[in-house]
Amino acid sequence: MAGPILEFVYGINAVAEMIKHSAKSIDLIYLQTGRDDKRLAAISAAAKQAGIAVNLASKSEITTLLAPSAAPSSEGLDAIEPNHQGVIAACRPSQAQDESFLDALIKRTESPLLLLVLDGVTDPHNLGACLRSADAAGANAVIIPKDNAVGLTPVVRKVASGAAETTPLVVVKNLARAIKNLQTAGIWVMGAAGETEQSLFQLDLTGHTALVMGAEGGGLRRLTRERCDSLFKIPMHGAVESLNVSVAAGVSLFEALRQRH
Repeated sequence: MAGPILEFVYGINAVAEMIKHSAKSIDLIYLQTGRDDKRLAAISAAAKQAGIAVNLASKSEITTLLAPSAAPSSEGLDAIEPNHQGVIAACRPSQAQDESFLDALIKRTESPLLLLVLDGVTDPHNLGACLRSADAAGANAVIIPKDNAVGLTPVVRKVASGAAETTPLVVVKNLARAIKNLQTAGIWVMGAAGETEQSLFQLDLTGHTALVMGAEGGGLRRLTRERCDSLFKIPMHGAVESLNVSVAAGVSLFEALRQRH
């Protein structure tokens, strides 16, 4: 019988958070030999305390192990040699959640929900950064469509710096239908669109809120835009006309956090 399919999570922060939050999913940790790094020593100690086996390997051996699982992004970063920082963890990959998880989340949450919806984000660096911002802002979940979107890859986990293990990623089969279900549940759905007149800072984000961000370059798809209760823009005062989706998501999420506290 074949063993479980393993996935490599790499980078100091990502592996440290995996040990902290999902130690049972880690089969083995590889640490680079010859590095006098207090952070790697801390990871080694935490792994041993959690009962996780630790193997020593050279930098080239770790890079070779990791190479098949480091999918390139649209920018090509991490495609040649992933920046593993001398540590990788062989894990049974955590699974994204589905609509049933989202339904349960809505039903059991008493305080106002804050959700981030990503419409067709395909770059793993952007998804990882969005997960990190969502975690930092206290968002309850990040929602993405099943098709035409990147999932939980090793690069996503590396960029997320542990947020992929703490912030639920919900994959829905039909994004327009999922938005309608959110609205039926009493969640106000607001989409980012640069051409609209309403500013982010004019919105009331203190109630149940879902912020919708479009894909790199194309923005919100027509059907997604039409499903939103309202549209907003982030005021721009410089020479650039738009923000990267992960930056826009961070600005919007932290405006919601500011209003709620």
